[in-house]
Amino acid sequence: MTDRRLLLVHAHPDDEAMSTGATMVHYAQRGVGVTLVTCTRGELGEIVATDLAGLSEAGPEGLAKQRERELSDALQVLGVGRHHWLGGVGRWRDSGMAGDPSNDAEDSFARADIGEATRELVAVLRAERPQVVITYDAQGGYGHPDHMQAHRVTMAALDPAADPAYEPALGSPWHVSKVYWTAIPRSIMQQIVDAGIATSLDDLPPGVADEEITATVDGREHLDVKIAALRAHRSQVDLDNGLFAAVTARHEFAIEHYVLGRGERGPAAGPHGWEGDLFAGIEA
Repeated sequence: MTDRRLLLVHAHPDDEAMSTGATMVHYAQRGVGVTLVTCTRGELGEIVATDLAGLSEAGPEGLAKQRERELSDALQVLGVGRHHWLGGVGRWRDSGMAGDPSNDAEDSFARADIGEATRELVAVLRAERPQVVITYDAQGGYGHPDHMQAHRVTMAALDPAADPAYEPALGSPWHVSKVYWTAIPRSIMQQIVDAGIATSLDDLPPGVADEEITATVDGREHLDVKIAALRAHRSQVDLDNGLFAAVTARHEFAIEHYVLGRGERGPAAGPHGWEGDLFAGIEA
């Protein structure tokens, strides 16, 4: 075991495995304390498993319960035992995709009061005391309202968490050393097109310029674990058909990239000058 601690803030169940699953198992297997914060239960996700199609009749709450179970199973696969629902189970609901009327629902995470959500995350940060935090960039990776809100809440919570004058009842102040935002280099997107998996870059999420990437976690040895964690989210993820199935079959799927959003960049490694360890430069 080490005294290193990593905390990830994700919007919905399956986001953690999709973009950071290899990172989570990479550090968990090295004795790092890994904690996941999930902001909603993903009540409005599209059900892709045909044997679960009946969940649509149970409404959003039925799917939410299914996704709770799926997340629990995925975390067990990843070897991560610490998990928080932001504000408690069901405090905020899935906002749906950008432009959906559900974005404006009063209890949607997209409309969460920033002050309240910040307070809830400060409580978690002070309890878990991570040196490194991972979340999305300001665009939420691909513009999902809940991802963008997760970014806003995470960044808003950092200074209050470290301020002794802010809500002393939430625990002792804690300073997060580094914050990373998930990213996919544009060169990886181009490789997918060149391999014939996608016909053009327009078919893929927007990537990040390679020169903006600051860190990478090479989790190729954990590809099978990452895929197994994704399979746990079977209501949402089809790994046997379509574009996503082809992408996940590539070993590069387990190389996860990040942009340093806050903190000091550590020693670089490799030809691109990217950090090879998210804790680089942080004193033990």
